[in-house]
Amino acid sequence: MARARLQGFWSWASVSLLVLLCGVVAVLQYRWIGEISGAERQRLREQLQTRLAAVRRDFSNDISEDCAAMVPDATLVERSGRDAAYAMQYAKWKQAHAAMFRRIALAVPQGGALAFYDLDLRSGRLSHADWPAEWNSIREGLAARLTGAAVPPAQVHTVLEMPRFDATPGNGPQEREWLLFDLDLAYVRQTMIPELLGRHLGASGKVDFDAEIVAGQAPAELIYQAAPAANGRIGETADASVTLLDGMGGPGGPGGPPPDGGFRGAPPSPDFRSGGPGRGLRGEPARLMPRPVLCGPGWSLLVRHKAGSLEALVEKARVRNLAISGGLLLLIVATVATLVRFSRQAQRLAELQMSFVAGVSHELRTPLTVIRTAAFNLRGKLAQKPGQVERYGELIQEESEKLTELVEQVLEFAKAEAGAAIRQREPVAVAELIAQSLQSSRALAEKADVVLEKQIEPGLPCILADEIALRHALQNLIDNALKYGTGGSNWIGISATAVGDGAGQAVEITVADRGRGIPRDEQKHIFDPFFRGRSAVADQIHGTGLGLDIVRKIVEAHGGSIRFRSTPGKITEFTVRIPAAPAPDAGLSAKGA
Repeated sequence: MARARLQGFWSWASVSLLVLLCGVVAVLQYRWIGEISGAERQRLREQLQTRLAAVRRDFSNDISEDCAAMVPDATLVERSGRDAAYAMQYAKWKQAHAAMFRRIALAVPQGGALAFYDLDLRSGRLSHADWPAEWNSIREGLAARLTGAAVPPAQVHTVLEMPRFDATPGNGPQEREWLLFDLDLAYVRQTMIPELLGRHLGASGKVDFDAEIVAGQAPAELIYQAAPAANGRIGETADASVTLLDGMGGPGGPGGPPPDGGFRGAPPSPDFRSGGPGRGLRGEPARLMPRPVLCGPGWSLLVRHKAGSLEALVEKARVRNLAISGGLLLLIVATVATLVRFSRQAQRLAELQMSFVAGVSHELRTPLTVIRTAAFNLRGKLAQKPGQVERYGELIQEESEKLTELVEQVLEFAKAEAGAAIRQREPVAVAELIAQSLQSSRALAEKADVVLEKQIEPGLPCILADEIALRHALQNLIDNALKYGTGGSNWIGISATAVGDGAGQAVEITVADRGRGIPRDEQKHIFDPFFRGRSAVADQIHGTGLGLDIVRKIVEAHGGSIRFRSTPGKITEFTVRIPAAPAPDAGLSAKGA
């Protein structure tokens, strides 16, 4: 016993040590996953900013290319005149660029004022017209630039300005006139922006980000929105942002250089319009051409991940990783604890089996010794009187019955373990079954001078059972009551009643005694194989510890159940519930009742 306790201590000590180590690993994993999440968050932000820079580059290149392609060369203007030059340039331009702008106009300084020429998008001809009322702030800004005065901020957020330069000897390029391009917002919203977002922010045709384009600062004017209304405006919750179009008065306006290193008041470097030195857009020879700029407030592209934010996305991944790692650690601990528990149960079962072997050996030795002694006396003619001979015969019979009972118990246990606790089932009358079980135990009851009280409810339905196996189970319960339940009272009660529940009709058979009962600490083990209570061992009551385990297996094989209640010193009851036979067999209930 001390050795078993020592083994149990070391087993659970090992589990405790493993739990402690898993706790240390869990803390380290929590820190490592946190560090990995921080690095992943930074990587995602940098990657997103790089993608937005690509969106800005392509968007600016497309706008700049369309605007620059509309500006005629100074030589063409001098040779053909302004109107003819713009008409010829527009004829080439509209073949590939007609969808981006809804209006193109030309502002020309004339007599100290700015003349406004509207371009007919169908014929390509310029015609003098009045300045649109909504473009007055643009006219005022251009006029201020002519005089060198402070440029007032424009309020139009869709008009791009593109100056045309003429080179004058000794002074370099000078602004002569300005092309004004009014962006078609429908084209930008429905075609241009979705295509760019899908190209740079999408995967497999799916964009994982909500996007929003606004003009100016607070209050910003909404230009484009690709976010569900339920998620609200992006605003300050953006994961990243980038400027798409620089506006006058912004960081790229007349007061300072544009963020990308270009300029507006003078020609840029020769490679502005192409990816290589000396080449223009689409491989044309480079010309001195500035970038277009918004006359009003600049545009900003704001994006936010559909998960709510990159923070939420990383946090979700962190929680998932923590859950997986924590689950694995818990699985390891649970597996080891289960293995230890099963090994302890196996060890306990082995100890019970050893106790069973010792008990069976003792049970076999006692009757065999008595039988051999009685036979020796009879053979040696030591019993001279008929009464002595009869007494020895009774001893041999009693001990032989004990041996038979022991062998039957072992065989029944082996059958139950092999899944053959019962054989063929047939309708059986409960009253007849109880009567046969009592008859088998009557000799033991008369010897113990016990009163057997039987209460059978009239009209009980038949049960579908293996009669021999079930009679053996009932007899086992009655014999246990006779062995252990007669210490305080020589009364044993057997009753049978019909019950009904959601599963159908059934019969309950109860065997009760008023003996000393089952100690509370032993009640949870009474159905364990090889288990015998302390009092049974101390009183040297004949038994193997297999009876109640066999009873439980037989009852459960019938689809029934067994329960008990025991109040030490008052009463002990075992109740067996067996399902009733199907209705067509109910007529057999009267048989043997």
